[in-house]
Amino acid sequence: MTSTTPAPKSRFLVLHDYGMGGSWWWVHARSAREVLETFAEVEVVDSPEAIERADGDLDEVDIDEPTMPPGLDGLRAKRNAQRGHPGFGALAERRIVHLWRCWNGDGDEPATYFMEVGSDGRRLRQVELADDGTALKSGPDDWTFNPPVVDLFDPEWADKEIQPDEFEAAWLRARHVDSE
Repeated sequence: MTSTTPAPKSRFLVLHDYGMGGSWWWVHARSAREVLETFAEVEVVDSPEAIERADGDLDEVDIDEPTMPPGLDGLRAKRNAQRGHPGFGALAERRIVHLWRCWNGDGDEPATYFMEVGSDGRRLRQVELADDGTALKSGPDDWTFNPPVVDLFDPEWADKEIQPDEFEAAWLRARHVDSE
């Protein structure tokens, strides 16, 4: 008879970044991937500076506990609802992903966005295609904030992937957002 000893847990600094702020927790888990598979829209922060600055008052939770602190509980429920859907985790752990999405809200003109996204869900480059055919390109230097905009485990993104050459063609056709 063999016994399976579970992998030891480590302490991970976890952030839910919502653009103008964020919620932070210490999560004890077996791996960073386990954290990302368990909670939607979070990132595991591993920069030594951030870890050193992390407030001692942060909630510390074990990933296997049945209840989570406010905020983290909803992110786990969201991830549980996604699990089992086609495309769940299909884009995870990819170095670069190219995606598209339509935007029709918040008073902005409707547009289609082509995005080049890194493994952390942050935009690397973006092309905004307006309905009138105008194409504007931008990068991190053009954005005041660049929080993660894509949760690569979210199954809704799997069918929004485009080929790198499709993104590059749009990038080459576009003019820079600051050019007149």
